[in-house]
Amino acid sequence: MALIAGPTASGKSALALALAERADGVIINADASQVYRDLRVLSARPSPDDEQRAPHRLFGHIDGKDACTAARWAAEAKAELAAAAAAGRLPILAGGTGLYIRTLLDGIAPIPEIDPAIRATVRAMPVDEAHAALVREDPRSAARLSPSDTTRVARALEIMRSTGRSVAEWSEARQGGIGDEIRLLPILLLPPRGWLRDRCDLRFAAMLEQGAIDEVQALLSRDLDPGLPVMRAIGVREIADFLAGNIDRDAMMSRATAATRQYAKRQYTWFRHQPPGHWPRIEAQLDDERIAEIAIKLRSDALTG
Repeated sequence: MALIAGPTASGKSALALALAERADGVIINADASQVYRDLRVLSARPSPDDEQRAPHRLFGHIDGKDACTAARWAAEAKAELAAAAAAGRLPILAGGTGLYIRTLLDGIAPIPEIDPAIRATVRAMPVDEAHAALVREDPRSAARLSPSDTTRVARALEIMRSTGRSVAEWSEARQGGIGDEIRLLPILLLPPRGWLRDRCDLRFAAMLEQGAIDEVQALLSRDLDPGLPVMRAIGVREIADFLAGNIDRDAMMSRATAATRQYAKRQYTWFRHQPPGHWPRIEAQLDDERIAEIAIKLRSDALTG
């Protein structure tokens, strides 16, 4: 299995497509936003033309009214990997959601359902109050998390209160990963940060030209729960504020590009430090020639395995 991972706008889709065309591959999505049917433009899903050039799986297959968990995605990805292998095709996992990739390879912690009353109490707490409680009740997790990380602090605290065990303890009991069962050909794309920032800015401008505003308008018309992942995707809130008349177009673009840059920065840091050190890291910016070179090398590695 080939794995092409890295921050948004780093060139993953282009490289995956180049490899799929050369190696009779099937591209399997590993991006948490690209699973949603409602977000073709804002999630930068492959175009219909690209989807005609090679098989694509797990792209736009989930309705925005549903929340896709890492566990659900991993189960679906395993099925698609098995189907590609059974058909004699190279599975190519491509995406930038580290949690998805880690869940597939390393497994998932068997955390039981959280008590609804505990969840409601924790989720209603301001993040500084929740982090202070976590310091008292689970100092190990508190030391690993940013005090301003609302989602992860709340998750760690609700797990501790509901199960009596630290999220770190549960993580050590992961199960169901396939990392030891497959031959993995990983590539991490970590291009120069300045080049990546420029790509993020250009990408959002292109999204607006391609219909992102209409896409968000259609999403808002569904009156979905604002807490759903599809409603929290980068660009949705900014365009929604623009449509509501709360900000002008320039402010909308400025906020959305800033959010995209911040997201890319977090992804960049994660992929630089979290995956195994022996995974190849490509730190050059990608052009057509470099993409072809890497694709040819990956194809050769796949054939000689």
